[in-house]
Amino acid sequence: MKIKFWGARGSIPVSGRQYLKYGGSTTCVEVRSKKDDLVIVDAGTGIRALGKELIKNHHNDFTMLFTHSHWDHVIGFPFFAPIYNSRTRIRMLGCSFSSDPVREIVAKTMQPPGFPVKFSEIAARFEFSSVCATGWEIGPMTIVPIELSHPNCGLGFKFQEKGRTFVFLTDNELDFRHPGGRTFDEYLAFSRGADLLVHDADYTVEEYSRRLAWGHSTWEQALDLALKAGVRGFGLFHHNQDRSDAEVDKLLALCRRKIKAAGSRMTCFAVKEGQRVEI
Repeated sequence: MKIKFWGARGSIPVSGRQYLKYGGSTTCVEVRSKKDDLVIVDAGTGIRALGKELIKNHHNDFTMLFTHSHWDHVIGFPFFAPIYNSRTRIRMLGCSFSSDPVREIVAKTMQPPGFPVKFSEIAARFEFSSVCATGWEIGPMTIVPIELSHPNCGLGFKFQEKGRTFVFLTDNELDFRHPGGRTFDEYLAFSRGADLLVHDADYTVEEYSRRLAWGHSTWEQALDLALKAGVRGFGLFHHNQDRSDAEVDKLLALCRRKIKAAGSRMTCFAVKEGQRVEI
């Protein structure tokens, strides 16, 4: 299984010299099976660069999933070049986090007067279907969803292929249970033994005290989940929009010290825009 992160920033895209290392684009993740089945998770601003690569490589057939419909996770969709290509075929899996069907979630990003081209006018072919609570298969990969603890709800995903597991839980508040969300123990069971867990780590403890119930976790809360779940690798994700590269580096160093103090051999990294991981 090959994973590439096209955007790791939270809430709003940012730019500037202080964001060059970890990037300023919002959530978009590419997951490929060993047979090259492609799944795209979220359409934040990172999806623009992914779209250019897909056009260049003539990859016209893939699946899209959404964790939720907040702006930073869908705002890049109108700038995703493959949707303007008549040879493109996209399977979009519906979701339990909105009263709107998945078609309406993406169509709203192109609704006048906010965007000059309507969703009904683009050339790509779309297939819409419902998410199965027990999961579904795409090629050799099995994908299992879990409800996130986040305002307006959302979904996290577990990708499994030939004994390897990647768990992606962005925009998930571990210490506050939003309507529809799960308990810490349920996220623990969902993540247990994963080869890679990538989790929302937006806040520090000090920041979280002022933002309780905003829908995000501290890096320490996410680390606690990773250690208790016994995952092999842990990625800090959804970097705060005001967090500079130097500040992310400091949090990463603290994370690694806590892992060492716990006697764990788990690897830890802060997700970088453009980063590739293979498990």
